[in-house]
Amino acid sequence: MLKDVISAKYKGGYKIEVAFEDNATGIVDFSKYLSKGGVFERFKDIEFFKNFKINDELGVLTWSDEIDIAPETLYAEATGSPMPDWMDYQETDHANKSFEQTPETGAA
Repeated sequence: MLKDVISAKYKGGYKIEVAFEDNATGIVDFSKYLSKGGVFERFKDIEFFKNFKINDELGVLTWSDEIDIAPETLYAEATGSPMPDWMDYQETDHANKSFEQTPETGAA
């Protein structure tokens, strides 16, 4: 179940305190995104980073309508709760497993 972000407050550095529709709150440290590259290169400009807003329609934090962070990720990081099972790519992503044939059926 998704929990929309309903408020967010800059806390200094790369930290933002977020509150969710179920009244859960917590601080997310975005400094780890600095090394991810791509669109997150923009976070290296602290003034850009501080200029976030909440997309009320999607319930996420956004930056210039070009960067957003999934609410499931924000919720897990802010509250210390695990990611939803459907986001656990390590165990559920079967698409990347190699196809093996068995002698009996010719299929896996």
